[in-house]
Amino acid sequence: MNPLVSICIPTYNNEATIERTVRSVLAQDYEPLEVVVSDDASTDRTRDVVAAIGDDRIRLIPHDVNAGMGGNWNQAIRAARGEYVKLLCADDLLYPGSVRKEAACLSQFPDVTLVMSDTALINGDDVRIGAFRRYPVRGRMSGRRLAKISAMVNNFFGAPCDTMFRRTDAERLGGFDESFTYILDFEFWMRLAEEGDVYILHELLNGFRVRADSNTDQVMGSGTRGRVYVAEHRRLVEKHAPVLGYGRLFTEVSVLWRRVRSRIIHYYMKIKQALHPSGKNA
Repeated sequence: MNPLVSICIPTYNNEATIERTVRSVLAQDYEPLEVVVSDDASTDRTRDVVAAIGDDRIRLIPHDVNAGMGGNWNQAIRAARGEYVKLLCADDLLYPGSVRKEAACLSQFPDVTLVMSDTALINGDDVRIGAFRRYPVRGRMSGRRLAKISAMVNNFFGAPCDTMFRRTDAERLGGFDESFTYILDFEFWMRLAEEGDVYILHELLNGFRVRADSNTDQVMGSGTRGRVYVAEHRRLVEKHAPVLGYGRLFTEVSVLWRRVRSRIIHYYMKIKQALHPSGKNA
């Protein structure tokens, strides 16, 4: 028997996209599979849309009080029953073979704590408009090495949709650090990577939706959210310095490059949105 995999989907007012997200999971060629939809007190029809899908693999967990992004992410993981867990934001997609291929890596390599795959960038119509590739190594590599490179150069771990990990590791590490607002996933991937090896699959196995009103787009800008994002990056680098063994100069260079790179990504996403406008308000 394959290990049970829990796909955890935290939601908040995602009625426009949640059905496409859930159905991309239900279409996976892997069993056993459960879909944990943790709804953070939505005020739209998100819960109704999920309930109408009518698949017994779905567990809808409604919350009456809004816990915020980090709180809802942790609630979703705590509700998981599977040996392996994948967090999927409620406007992203899984492509065929995603769960099967990533779960196979965890099953084959007990000392791998995090599996990652490449990510397609998609617009509101699910059309691919670009791609984010993971670090240019195939297969296993030292998690601490990748964490240190990511702290300096770029978040090579990517978004939740491209990762899979063990539930027991998430529980042991305490889940996502809710003191972070924008890069709590990056910080969690760093902690997981510091515990063992990572495995990199260079296949486009998931789709990350690019929207003009998304957190990702706004935190890459130069406004208030952008400044908070850079400050969080500094805190992340300082938090992991004792484990990864770098000093103050490394931290300052990392923060400077993070500020520059954020602006580059901001304009890159704007160009992609302009060249590939969506016909849907999603």
